[in-house]
Amino acid sequence: MKHFFKSIQRFLMDRPLRQGVLIKNRYEIDRVLGMGSYGITYLAKDQKLGTQVVVKQLRNTKQKLDQGMRAFQYEKKILARINHPQVPQLLDVEESSAGFFIIMDYINGKTFEDLIFEHHYKYKEEDVVQILLQVIEVIESLHNEGIVHRDLRIPNILKVDDVIYIIDFGLARFIGDDEQVEGLVTEQQYMRRTTVQSDVYALGHFALFLLYSSYEPNSRKEKSWEKELLLSPELTAIIRKMLQSDGYYEDMMHLKGDLQFIADKKTKALNF
Repeated sequence: MKHFFKSIQRFLMDRPLRQGVLIKNRYEIDRVLGMGSYGITYLAKDQKLGTQVVVKQLRNTKQKLDQGMRAFQYEKKILARINHPQVPQLLDVEESSAGFFIIMDYINGKTFEDLIFEHHYKYKEEDVVQILLQVIEVIESLHNEGIVHRDLRIPNILKVDDVIYIIDFGLARFIGDDEQVEGLVTEQQYMRRTTVQSDVYALGHFALFLLYSSYEPNSRKEKSWEKELLLSPELTAIIRKMLQSDGYYEDMMHLKGDLQFIADKKTKALNF
């Protein structure tokens, strides 16, 4: 019963803002884009410039928790440090009795979650290698700035035409920061550590999501991804290393080198 009342309280306190609400007398809420455990994200209009922006609100219930406020401050600081054309730019911040909001660029594209599940895109091995190389270019620059994303999943990587963008830095941290990972299952521990390996590990799972988009089961018996996907030995070895099944990658540079080797090998075969 206590849990039930807490759920009702969270529902009442964390209801999304209505259309037309103004943030800082400037940003007019249009609609909800997404709802996460810590925040609610909206599409809004900057009335001063006439442009579309993203407004991310820290849930009211999370404002009362040290962990929630810490996550908000981290995201604000990290976005302020990043200056990359394929990452949303921090535009404004509101911290007042009205709430805690981060305002950033709106990237009007399709996430890989949209592309796979709504638009039914199917990705082959050579497609995935090229996509990974593009993602790594962005992530490597973040690592050079001392930042790990820690949430590189298909909803947080999107495309605009042929350009890759990385969004949602709610779980991002500075490399080496103290972060509690005890008590999490193994996969969560790998993804939540504040090391470059957390992003490499996440990209391994991202790659498998893309590859499974073109998988057609021919048996009811569940098998390992290695036996189901039937990838080239080179890519299989790379993904196993990304997932830390056979060693691990120390940095993105070595991962990029191995993927580029596969891409170059494919190019030479086509030109032969």
